[in-house]
Amino acid sequence: MGLHFTQEEFKSRKSKVLNSMKKQNIDALLMFRQESMYWLTGYDTFGYVFFQTLVLDQTGNLILLTRAPDLRQAQNTSNIEDIRIWIDKDGSNPTNNLRVILDELNLKGKKLGVEYEAYGLTGRNALRLNKSLENYCSIEDKSELITELRVVKSKEEVAYVRKAAELADRALDEVWKHAKPGVSESKILAEMNRVIFEGGGDYPANEFIIGSGKNALLCRYQAEKQTLKNVDQLTIEWAGTYRHYHSAMFRTIPIGKADPEHHKMHKACLEALKNCESKLKPGNKVGEVFDIHAKTFDDLGFNKARMNACGYSLGTTFSPNWMDVPMLYSGNPYVIEPGNIFFMHMILMNSDNQLAMNLGETYLVTEQGNERLGKQKLDLVVL
Repeated sequence: MGLHFTQEEFKSRKSKVLNSMKKQNIDALLMFRQESMYWLTGYDTFGYVFFQTLVLDQTGNLILLTRAPDLRQAQNTSNIEDIRIWIDKDGSNPTNNLRVILDELNLKGKKLGVEYEAYGLTGRNALRLNKSLENYCSIEDKSELITELRVVKSKEEVAYVRKAAELADRALDEVWKHAKPGVSESKILAEMNRVIFEGGGDYPANEFIIGSGKNALLCRYQAEKQTLKNVDQLTIEWAGTYRHYHSAMFRTIPIGKADPEHHKMHKACLEALKNCESKLKPGNKVGEVFDIHAKTFDDLGFNKARMNACGYSLGTTFSPNWMDVPMLYSGNPYVIEPGNIFFMHMILMNSDNQLAMNLGETYLVTEQGNERLGKQKLDLVVL
């Protein structure tokens, strides 16, 4: 069994979930978030794109309902002992199979929590689920029940995030080594991924973001691969990933020579990042981190070029993205505590002059404040 955590760790997690269910008067929880299943049991798959749910009741029973290709997947990667299979066929409705499980657990007339905020529960399947449970039991949206527990990382989890940070650092070394005029963005991506996989890492939960020229102003991956010009700018956002735990970084690198505005923008990004570091400490609200980010950029004249969020929690996430909650935006009331992992990104995209500058790092919140997990320099590097 390929479990990545100790039995004690899984026992502690299950106990926390059961306690939370008890406090919220939930008789059973229907998990559709792959992150929840992985965190609670070790179950590792991408089969969550089809109907799949993990049921946990108040007595601690765990039953996975999934498709045949994920039977051995669950047996090999998780501590789930009771695995049920729904059959692929024309007109099949796996919510009927779920009803059988709920009957076994005597949940008729009880209160169930459902993870609706999940890539593993499509709108169509949610409608089927609701119809199946109508007049059977009461249901409540409990999408955050496990998510809120996952926000604070254990020592075992932090060890994996540190490993991910090492891999992210190695990837940046490859960028600095290969990013030069005449080199394709494809080559840069290939070398970054090579060192991450050679270091024992995983696929990230979303694609690396890379773009040069006008595409340096994009915050999402897109398929165009360009060759770096003699004078250019390269924006790249990536994450080292280990056991599905992420540590992200963000850089814009002038190629050939830097525009004077690049230097000005980088100085602003560095100042904003340092100011955010001063707010990222236990007891503060994450909204306060965003507010100092916004004030720094606004005071320096970059209001139109900045974003409306400056980061988010990181951890173990699955496709289609590595972003986790809580996000760093104005007014977010989440109170920061030790064990939080946050990626803070200072993003400036100036559409008027088509110049970009980005600086992003991952941090572990400690009792005293925070620790930057990446060890690379924050200077503006011109290649």
